[in-house]
Amino acid sequence: MGNAESPEPRPAGIPRRLVLALAPGVWLVALPAVHAGIPWALSHLGPRYGWADGEPAGWNLLGYVPVAVGAVLLVWIMVFGLSQYRNLPERVPIDWSPALLMTGGPYAFSRHPMYIGELALWLGWAILYGSIPVLIGFAVLGAVVALLAPREERALEAKFGEVYRQYKARVPPWLGVARRDRVPAEPGAAPDRRGT
Repeated sequence: MGNAESPEPRPAGIPRRLVLALAPGVWLVALPAVHAGIPWALSHLGPRYGWADGEPAGWNLLGYVPVAVGAVLLVWIMVFGLSQYRNLPERVPIDWSPALLMTGGPYAFSRHPMYIGELALWLGWAILYGSIPVLIGFAVLGAVVALLAPREERALEAKFGEVYRQYKARVPPWLGVARRDRVPAEPGAAPDRRGT
């Protein structure tokens, strides 16, 4: 054997251009399969309350409201996320660690807009289908979200430190309007007097 040097190990993760190539599959295939296909399948496990002759009653149609809100929110997240492509590192981690901190778009109103969109979809399907199994799925998803959100916030705080703490102080976890007065001013900066 010779004295060949071993090449530098490649950093963990996948190239960001591959992330861009895979994004449509995730957003246009996987998310609808999970958040529309599974509720539809679950709705066949029991009676569909309010339905007659294969048609939903008027009150079931109210389910379209949270479905539309959830779908619009998820599309907004997708478009905003794609607009942040250049901010991704050259290699995106595949261990679910945060690659970048998004604070604009839907993330200016909620620290967890994707969870809100997903929960809205499931609630809407439960109402539309009049289905107890779908409602149970909504409750299970809510419990999973309640466990995952704090874990994600700890990971973001560990990676982004004070920047994330300021974002967290300004933006509510679920819904609301960002509060500028919650963020401490930088040393030497004039206080923000808007809205007072």
